[in-house]
Amino acid sequence: MTDAEDRKPQSDEARMAFTPPAGVEVGDSESETTSEFALPVGLDVPHPTGAESEGSAFVPPSTYSAREAPAFTPATGIPAVSLTKDAPWQDRMRTMLRMPVTERPAPEPVQKAEEGGPAVPRVLDLTLRIGELLLAGGEGAEDVEAAMFAVCRSYGLDRCEPNVTFTLLSISYQPSLVDDPVSAARTVRRRGTDYTRLAAVFQLVDDLSDPETQISLEEAYRRLAEIRRNRHPYPTWVLTSASGLLAGAASVLVGGDLIVFVAAALGAMLGDRLAWLCAGRGLPEFYQFTVAAMPPAAIGVALTVAHVDVAASAVITGGLFALLPGRALVAGVQDGLTGFYITAAARLLEVLYFFVGIVVGVLVVLYFGVQLGAQLNPDAALGSREQPLVQIGASMLLSLTFAVLLQQERSTVLAVTLNGGVAWVVYGAMHYAGDLSPVASTAVAAGLVGLFGQLMSRYRYASALPYTTAAIGPLLPGSATYFGLLAIAQNDVDGGLGSLTKAAALAMAIAIGVNLGSEVSRMFLRGAGRGRKAAKRTRGF
Repeated sequence: MTDAEDRKPQSDEARMAFTPPAGVEVGDSESETTSEFALPVGLDVPHPTGAESEGSAFVPPSTYSAREAPAFTPATGIPAVSLTKDAPWQDRMRTMLRMPVTERPAPEPVQKAEEGGPAVPRVLDLTLRIGELLLAGGEGAEDVEAAMFAVCRSYGLDRCEPNVTFTLLSISYQPSLVDDPVSAARTVRRRGTDYTRLAAVFQLVDDLSDPETQISLEEAYRRLAEIRRNRHPYPTWVLTSASGLLAGAASVLVGGDLIVFVAAALGAMLGDRLAWLCAGRGLPEFYQFTVAAMPPAAIGVALTVAHVDVAASAVITGGLFALLPGRALVAGVQDGLTGFYITAAARLLEVLYFFVGIVVGVLVVLYFGVQLGAQLNPDAALGSREQPLVQIGASMLLSLTFAVLLQQERSTVLAVTLNGGVAWVVYGAMHYAGDLSPVASTAVAAGLVGLFGQLMSRYRYASALPYTTAAIGPLLPGSATYFGLLAIAQNDVDGGLGSLTKAAALAMAIAIGVNLGSEVSRMFLRGAGRGRKAAKRTRGF
């Protein structure tokens, strides 16, 4: 063998950088290898006795003392927060949602578990479908999250986190810290106003939340399918008639007589039919509102051009009442006040688009009316003699017809009609008799509406919307909206913007008053606000 062959490496080890050079002796044990983690020679370290003699992250250090240790979560869990069982499930679930996950009460035993309990994805799917119906029906984001949380808890899924935005619902469930979370989402494509369906969904959630009621997952799906298939309680011709009566009652509120009542009713019914025609052709709601606002304005302008001695402004104002999106406005402001700012912004943007659609429809008609020589007097509807009894009757009729348009249950129509009459009495007493500002009077009247709605919802364990939305109908700023549009059409932009600003202030007063009345009822009623965590003060940062 040559010298070159002796110098040739015989294996991969000969080429390794860690191969010791010739002449250096290395011990046979790996423990003798020098390492930066090796202990110096002569240093004795006490080794813990027991199963884990090697160093372990789960072995407490020798300096640990249980007496001097900081506070930690006990093995039995954090003491449960006292939740009054007499309180509605909305308040109990809202209390749970406003707590951090680590502070929520310990999981309750599964009430409706069959063999091993229902599948988690199916429970999440049922929860999303229920939340979709509530959100599409106009319910506030916080109430939708409370309902979703209640459904999950009824099937033993306590570690769930619902999340609601304007068009998207999502929910996540994680059984424990070491298990993978399960998430599901659902998009809300269409919205429809049907408070009868909304009340049925609330009843389903209430039954699921009752520990004495045993409802299987299949039974819950069956009831939800029945709710979806239910027909509206009122036919189309009743809705069209209610739209006309609402416009006529609103025209009486602003000083109209019998002729104005009939003219406003005809204009509103014609606009309702045109809007249904546009909806059947698939046009967006913006154009539906634009088309629906044109007939009442056209009838008012036609009466003025024909020199008929009527208050044409009252005709147009009455026609606008049936179109003002009061329901969406209240829901948007409520979401903003409860911390759901993204959903609130989306709802208010929707209201803005609807309002712009109404503005476009009325301004087009008023512009052509002014060109034809129509002399529209902005003070015509406000210069009439006050008739308290007639206006109270008109306000109750307006609330009644508004409830029919919202597809409310027949059992709630009488209550909301009386609530609307009381709201107008309070407003009239403060504004006309007490000579207070219309914004303050509107806010107080709307606050009473919200308080009464919460009382009725607690008595019946139902949603408060059917008892509040229709009752605020007489307070909607229809006349301020019309006078602002009329001033703009007559080239008085400053006056028009001032009137529209007043209309926006009245609308905000209605929404804030309704929400404040609801919060007052939760704060002071027995068992309503106990344990309900509020948001911490942030000072804006």
